[in-house]
Amino acid sequence: MFIYSMRAGTLRFFAVVCVALAVLVALIAFVPELQPVAAAAPLDGETEHVRYDKIKNNADRVSFLAQWGWQVEEEPVETVTVTIPQDFDKVFAAYNELQKAQGLDLSAYSGKNAERITYKITNYEGYDGTVYANLFVFRHRVIGGDVSAAEKDGFVRGFAG
Repeated sequence: MFIYSMRAGTLRFFAVVCVALAVLVALIAFVPELQPVAAAAPLDGETEHVRYDKIKNNADRVSFLAQWGWQVEEEPVETVTVTIPQDFDKVFAAYNELQKAQGLDLSAYSGKNAERITYKITNYEGYDGTVYANLFVFRHRVIGGDVSAAEKDGFVRGFAG
């Protein structure tokens, strides 16, 4: 005859392991799969397909601008590293309001270095001067940007037409 005895501590150990396994199985079965954040909520008149993330190369940036209807020269006019200010002055606060209106917010990136990539827009109608698209990219994500005219009497506006 074979007799096996267990101490109370061993029984508690196996009970805790069984409960932990049951909780783990329940979490796997019932917790929804997390999806990465793809884009900010669409604005009025904006389509759902506009994505702010996965901007890894020049083709992705050109494609991002094309989602808004902008055709740009293939190569950027300028690429520079800029630091988003810690404290926004009056001008930068107003610029951030433009960003918020298009579902972005630069204040979350205060003090961070981002790339500003500038493209020349080739299909802007109703303006005779040169029009540029500026993208602020941080860790493969568009965090801000605008469409602007460089002339003295120019303008600054969001991506949406």
